[in-house]
Amino acid sequence: MNADARSLLDVRSSLKVKWYRSPIERETLRQIMQRSNLRGACQAVGHLGLWCLTGSAAYYMFSQELWVGFAIALSLHGTVGSFFKGLATHELGHGTVFRTPALNKLFLRIYSLLGWWNFHVYAMSHTYHHRYTLHPEGDREVILPKTPTLKALCLLQLFTVNICFATETVPMFQTIRRTVYNAMNRFDTEWHKALYQAHPEARAQAVRWARILLLFNALVIAGSFMAGMPILAVLISGHLFIGNWLRYFVGLPMHCGLRENVPDFRLCTRTITLNPIAEFLYWHMNWHAEHHMFAGVPCYKLAQLHNTIKDDMPAPRTLIGAWREMRQTWRRQQKEPGYQFDTPLPPTAGTHLTQDTTQKDDQSLESSIGDLAPSVLS
Repeated sequence: MNADARSLLDVRSSLKVKWYRSPIERETLRQIMQRSNLRGACQAVGHLGLWCLTGSAAYYMFSQELWVGFAIALSLHGTVGSFFKGLATHELGHGTVFRTPALNKLFLRIYSLLGWWNFHVYAMSHTYHHRYTLHPEGDREVILPKTPTLKALCLLQLFTVNICFATETVPMFQTIRRTVYNAMNRFDTEWHKALYQAHPEARAQAVRWARILLLFNALVIAGSFMAGMPILAVLISGHLFIGNWLRYFVGLPMHCGLRENVPDFRLCTRTITLNPIAEFLYWHMNWHAEHHMFAGVPCYKLAQLHNTIKDDMPAPRTLIGAWREMRQTWRRQQKEPGYQFDTPLPPTAGTHLTQDTTQKDDQSLESSIGDLAPSVLS
């Protein structure tokens, strides 16, 4: 067993982060945590429906040889679909979207197939991310510092086809390569190797799903060409790599530039405000500090949660304000490598230094991460 695997086993037994959570009445929290099949369907079916609509528009424009319209529709289709991987699948993986567990599992698999997404690997990794957010010993899903780049070559890929730009996006080369590696029972990062070193049964599940992903996309591509409609391969299997710009701009602020090794989600995650369309596509993860603090709350109720505890929370940044903050932090880090932005809290806020130390550590309701954790990590 390598050092990485040993350290992860040690983390689970030795690293106990006593997270600060904003005071909230348990009955209020219990009510906010109630899941709804109707609201879940509005989110999950609505996103799929929008993707089908943009895909149909792109297909029509292509068939009519309306090339300007096709380029616009294809870009919109990719923008909508780029949120399948890691956003739609993230919430469905938590199991908090639908009240009926089977619906969460069904839509998780649908979105994962369309999003080249191995939800087994992500469940392992993301469980550590929630338990040890920005504590490098246990959270290697998010590694700081991140660079909020605006370089021309990166922007070109974000607004067209993303070949290899990997920061908070969906790069074609890395996504396909990783799926092929996983299908061959290989993992291409030390983090993923460490996750599975002590869990061969869980590893086998990830390998099987990678093979299903390859088979599904191979059938889509082959079927499209056999039917004389290769554009369908682009719209179904290739959509994910087109128009990643919005995903990048709204996704990077989650943790970029913030503090490590602090037991306070308000200081290591960032909440931002978005317009209703972007928030819908982002599955409401702009309320990111709230999501980390009470991860069992359905995504469509995070704004309600924020309003309930807002006196204890930092003021949400705007998207432009968050990017300005990240860029200023990044420039300062070029001169001071150890610098991290310290989010100011309102005068009414409590802190992890003043919270009631007599309360039980991370009670189940408050610390719930839904149904995310695989059985081997439960």
